[in-house]
Amino acid sequence: MPFLSIYIHIVWTTKNFTPLLPDKISREKLKHHILTNAKSKSIFINQLAIQKDHCHCLLSLSHDQNISKIVQLLKGESSRWLNSEQLLAHKFEWQKEYYAVSVSLSHKERVMEYIKNQDEHHRKKTFSEEYENFIRKYGFKKLDD
Repeated sequence: MPFLSIYIHIVWTTKNFTPLLPDKISREKLKHHILTNAKSKSIFINQLAIQKDHCHCLLSLSHDQNISKIVQLLKGESSRWLNSEQLLAHKFEWQKEYYAVSVSLSHKERVMEYIKNQDEHHRKKTFSEEYENFIRKYGFKKLDD
C-alpha cells in the first residue's frame, strides 16, 4: 500500500455566487451531510466550512483518488441531497467550476485554521475580495475573461 501525504484546498461556490445558504442551520445540516457522505466514499476531509455562497474544504487524497472525481462526488451529491430534503425554499445549485491548490504539510494546520474561522474571516473580507485575491495569488484565469 502506498503512503501519501497530499493535501488539497478546494473552494467552490453557489450558482452565480448567489447567497443560497443564508441559514446557519441549513449550512450545518449540509456540512454534516457532506462529511458523512465523504466518509462513506473514503474521502478524507480534514476541514470543511460552508458559507452563504461558497465552500472551503481541505482534504487528503489517497492513491486511487483524483480531485475532479472527488469534487464531482461532493458537489453533485450534496446539491441533490439539499434539493430532495427541501431545506431551502428554492432550487439549489453549485457553480460548475472550482479552485484547488496543493497544501504542504508545513501549512496544513494554518489552512485548517483559516477554513475553521471562515465566519470571522468574512467579517473582515468579503468573499468577492477573497475570490479575486485567490485568483491573483495562484495565477488562475476567470472563466468570464
